[in-house]
Parts: sequence; C-alpha cells; structure tokens
Amino acid sequence: MAERAQYEELARELSAIGAVKRDLGRILPPDCPAGSAAVLHLLDRHGDMRMSRLAELLSVDMSVTSRHVAHVADRGWIEREPDPADGRSRILHLSAAGEEQLDELARRSSRLLADRLSDWSDDEVSRLVRLMSRLRESFGDCRSPRRAPATTDLITRTPA
Repeated sequence: MAERAQYEELARELSAIGAVKRDLGRILPPDCPAGSAAVLHLLDRHGDMRMSRLAELLSVDMSVTSRHVAHVADRGWIEREPDPADGRSRILHLSAAGEEQLDELARRSSRLLADRLSDWSDDEVSRLVRLMSRLRESFGDCRSPRRAPATTDLITRTPA
C-alpha cells in the first residue's frame, strides 16, 4: 500500500486537474457550454433516456437538467419524444445535429490534448488513459454516498 505522502501528493495533483478541465472548457463552442456538452456525451454513451435518468447521471437536480435539455433541444441537438410507457414523460434522443456537434467537440478536445501532450509517447498516453479509468472505477459511482474514511487526514496539506 502506498504511503501517506504519496496519497497527499496524489490529492494535490488531482486538485490541479481543474486547470486541465478549464483549458478543455475554453475550447467549447460559445453555443455549447459544459452542461450542454455533458448532456450530449451522456446520451451518446448511454443511449435514449428519460430526463430523470439524465439528472441522475449529471448529478444535478431536475431544474438544472431541464435548463440543459432546453438549451440542447433549442439547437436541434436532441429530440424529445413521448415515452411509450408513460405519455407524460419524454424520452431524450441524440439527433443527427447532436452527433455532428459531438464530432466537433471530439475534434477540438483531441486537438488540444494532442498539442499539450505532444512530448508524450503513445505508450505514456495509453498508460494515462488506463490509470485514469482505473482510478475512476475505484471510486465507483461517485453519485452514491460513500462512508467517510476513518480519518480525515487525506485532505491535502501544503508542506510547512
């Protein structure tokens, strides 16, 4: 098992990931903020779904989900169709225009990552992808409450 100092350094590095996410956010098209991009990605990854399921996957309440869905629907990136099992509900479906928008988002993020990681080998990038996937899997469904660790010492501290 890793030593405490390694976990503290890992926590610092994970906090710094915010800079990477901000850089990725800056390349989004003006009409496609991060929330809209997340809706498109989730529909692409998980397929058609009700808005309640989307809210669950986004880890936000229904009012926030509603605003995101309205934004992408107004741009024609998704379609809202009646749920055959419950006419009061709608099923969200990624449209052809939404798929095109996702392709554009992928091009932009790939270009940025290729630029920033140009001095990395293919093996290093592959290893990073595997390790980040494994890290995410270790945390499981982050939307589910997890029991707090026995100690709270894992909070990052700046060395004195």
